[in-house]
Order: sequence, then C-alpha cells, then structure tokens
Amino acid sequence: MKCKIQWLVAVATLAGSCAAQAQDNVVKLGLTRYDTHARTTGIQGIGVPAGADAAVGDATTLIAVYERLLSPNMGVELVLGVPPKISSRATGSVAFLGEVLTARNVAPTLLFNYHFGDSANQVRPYVGVGLNWTRFVGVKSTLAPSVEMSDSFGWAVQGGVSVALDKRWGMFASVATLKVKSDLVAAGSTVLTTTIDFRPVVYSAGVSYRF
Repeated sequence: MKCKIQWLVAVATLAGSCAAQAQDNVVKLGLTRYDTHARTTGIQGIGVPAGADAAVGDATTLIAVYERLLSPNMGVELVLGVPPKISSRATGSVAFLGEVLTARNVAPTLLFNYHFGDSANQVRPYVGVGLNWTRFVGVKSTLAPSVEMSDSFGWAVQGGVSVALDKRWGMFASVATLKVKSDLVAAGSTVLTTTIDFRPVVYSAGVSYRF
C-alpha cells in the first residue's frame, strides 16, 4: 500500500524534474465535498435475508494540492486530503439495523492538467485526467468484530477554473469524478460480503498561492 503512494509521488516528481522550462509552482488549500453515488452487490452471507443492502453517505474534508506547471498550459498535480469519515446505513430488508459501517478513506490522486488560455489571463478554466488510489482505514462495523475493505486503484478526471487575484494569490473551484470500488468482508458469527462501487463526484474550492 505504501509503495502505491510512493509511486504516485515519484511520478509527480519525475514529471516536474523533466520539465526543462518549468514555469511555476502552485499550492492550493480548500474544502472538498465527497458525494457518493454508491451501488453495491447487496449483502451476502449465511443467514442474511434476501434484499439486504446498505447506502453509503457523503463526507466533507480539507484538501491540499501541489501543482507543478510544466509549461504555461500543462501541469502535473498531486491532491491529498484529510481522510473523511464515511458512514453506511443498512437498507432493504435489514434497514432496521441503522448505521452498520464507518471508515475513513486515504485517497491521493495524481492528475495531468491542461490550462486553457494565456498564463496572463485572470480567469483560466482547466481539465485534468489521472489516477486515484484509495485505501480504507479505521473500518468498523456493528455487524462483525473483524471487517476489511480492499484498496481501489482507478482513473480520475476533473474540470475546474482558477481565478488570479494578483501575481501570487488566487482562488479555484473544481469538480471531479473517480473510479473507486472496494470489496468488503466482515467476519463474525457469519461472514458477510459485498462490493461497493462508490462512483463519487468530488466538489472542491479554495485558495491558491504561486511561487
């Protein structure tokens, strides 16, 4: 797991070092709204009634972003956030159980961005594509003493806009979607399994600083 984070950081560092005429560095701080649109395969296990399922909630957290501009229009960006707490409630035939799962997700994301327009423009839209790695930590369930969620590694795409306030400070807003899917196994008096396809849409906004 640690090697995947190191891989993302290494790619970002390599991309920055390969830019012979790098223009700028940008640090961003802001808030992110993590809206899940999750689907599951249902909860399976011995003794589990038909129609047992769960709904995954949304979360809000802080993010920190570092972008290395390789040219006036191209940049490579690493996004990190304070792991948000995501909760899940039982639905269907087991809805009476209420909240059944909590977890936090560590989700570094590497993106390659294209910034439209001239670097002197005050307002510049941008788009990005890249990779996301999500690891679930602090996983707890009221249904079993032992529960694990597999890591997820998949694509990420985003669109956003940056607004320069002066030569150094600015603001940004973006929306992104990620491929995040995890297999859950909970072991107790019986073994419960499901696969969660989170299908998150992530809304972010904050301030930026160039140096």
